[in-house]
Amino acid sequence: MAEHNKNLHIVARIQEYCAEIDAMTERFGKTQVAFSADFAYRSACAMCVLQIGELAARLTDDFRDRHNGVPWKLIRAMRNVFAHDYDNMNIAQTWTTITTDIPRLKEYCGEILRMEGYGESEDKA
Repeated sequence: MAEHNKNLHIVARIQEYCAEIDAMTERFGKTQVAFSADFAYRSACAMCVLQIGELAARLTDDFRDRHNGVPWKLIRAMRNVFAHDYDNMNIAQTWTTITTDIPRLKEYCGEILRMEGYGESEDKA
């Protein structure tokens, strides 16, 4: 049971980092031109993507197998690119990730949390 709650907590944290990326696109601009031109924008988003990948690696294999609606291995692989080869980051690919893949991941994490009833006991307290 504790492992299951740990997985759900990780999913909630992933969803929070997705929301951080959403907030950054609102703050810095919703265009690839703005993203390309602003090192701070790229770095902030990259840090969130890196953290998402780090958290995805902590999910149990069983949990990832049961919730296979996103490519967990690719999420972890992207973390490695951001951590070890940041200077060669493909800006266009990263923009697609933060504007297409991250919103999908955020929604999927929300579905998991709703399905599992995560956070409902805190809401009633």
